[in-house]
Amino acid sequence: MPNYQGVWSLTTQFQYAAEWPVPFPSDIGLFAGGITVANIDFVSISTTGNAEDFGDLTVARYYLSGLGSSTRGVFGAGHDYKDVIDFVTVSSTGNASDFGNLTLGSYHKGSASNNTRGLFIGGGNSSFLPIANIDYITIASEGNALDFGDTTAAVTGLSGCASTTRGLYGGGNNTSGTKVNTIEYVTIASTGNGLDFGDLTEARNFISSCSSSTRGIFGGGTGSANLNVVDYVTIASAGNATDFGDLLNADTQLAACSSETRGLFSGGANYLTVIQYITIASTGNATDFGDLTGSGKRIHGAASNVHGGIA
Repeated sequence: MPNYQGVWSLTTQFQYAAEWPVPFPSDIGLFAGGITVANIDFVSISTTGNAEDFGDLTVARYYLSGLGSSTRGVFGAGHDYKDVIDFVTVSSTGNASDFGNLTLGSYHKGSASNNTRGLFIGGGNSSFLPIANIDYITIASEGNALDFGDTTAAVTGLSGCASTTRGLYGGGNNTSGTKVNTIEYVTIASTGNGLDFGDLTEARNFISSCSSSTRGIFGGGTGSANLNVVDYVTIASAGNATDFGDLLNADTQLAACSSETRGLFSGGANYLTVIQYITIASTGNATDFGDLTGSGKRIHGAASNVHGGIA
C-alpha cells in the first residue's frame, strides 16, 4: 500500500484500500520498436493520456508489424530483413518472448488478425524488392509461421486490418516502385490468395490501418507527399474507400491500433511522439490523445486486445 501521510479516518482507509493496487487496464494498445530501440509502450485506449513503458522487444528493430488477440500482442519482421516474431502477454507489463520465425526475413509488412490467427502480409526482402507471400500463425501457440497464400501482386509498405472473419490490406509499392491504391482481402480462417476489395482514395505507401469489427480505417502514408488523409471501408462489403477525415499532421510510417470504438495512430517519420485518436463509427478529424514515452520514428508496430477483429 502506498505511504500516504497524515491522519486517516476509517472511511479514508477503506477508500485507499479499495484503490490499491490500481488494476491493469483491460483495453490495451501497444506501440513497439523504432529506430535503434526495443521499447514497447502501452495506453488504455478508452482514456486519453501519455503512454507508459510496457517492456522491450527481444530484438531492437523498426519497420516491424504488430497484431494481437485478447491475450497476446505479437510483433514480426523488421529492418535488416528480420524473420523474428515475438510476443507479450497483454494482461501485465513485461519483456517480449520469442514466438518463432516468419517464412522469410522481411520488413514493412502488413498485418491483420482475429482472436485466433495472425497474418503477416507482403513486405520487402533482402534485395529491396516487394514480396507477395502471406504467412499465418496461431496466436495462442508459439511456433514458426506457415504459408497462407499470396497477394495478387508483390507489394511493400502496405498495412492491414481485420474483422473477425476477413483480413484487409492496402496501399504500398509494387515491383516497379509505383505507389498503389489497391485494397485486397482474405478469409482469415482459411488459406488462399488475396482477392480484390476496392481502392483507397489515393495511392500511397507506408500507410497505417486499424479497424472495428465492421469498419477498416487507413490513415496517413506517402503519395506525392506525406498525407494526413484517413479513409474507411465497410469490411463485409467490397468497394472503394471513402474519406473519413484528417490526421493532426501529414505524416507516414505511423503505428495504429484500435478498440471496437476507437482507432489510435502514433509516431511517424518525423520523429513525432504524438498519439491521436478517431471514433471509428463516425467520421471526422483525429483528436490529440497524448504522447509516446520516446520518439515514434518508424515504430509501425502496434497491437490491441480489444476489438472485433483484434488487429
